[in-house]
Amino acid sequence: MNQYDLNLILNPNLSAEQVQTEKDYIENTLKNNGAEMASLDDVGNRRLAYAIDKDREGYYLMYTIKVGGNPEKEIASTLRLRDHVRRVLVVKDRPEWKTKKA
Repeated sequence: MNQYDLNLILNPNLSAEQVQTEKDYIENTLKNNGAEMASLDDVGNRRLAYAIDKDREGYYLMYTIKVGGNPEKEIASTLRLRDHVRRVLVVKDRPEWKTKKA
């Protein structure tokens, strides 16, 4: 199983219940595709570099997952179908990319 970073940007105008519903759906999607959720970083609303659907902000969720196979094809394509999901990015976690601070 490889480790991946799954980054999502949601609609910034969601209520707390709607955000929790989206998180539950994402976690169920991960479990259904055989992925383990290692961690979740709920960043919240942040300003975007450019507008997405006329919104200058987005609600950021950053997951670290462990999964075999191709998560871009299986997981990301499923999550992109959600109405409140604006962007999905899956990046393979590579230890050599991490820098050590001296």
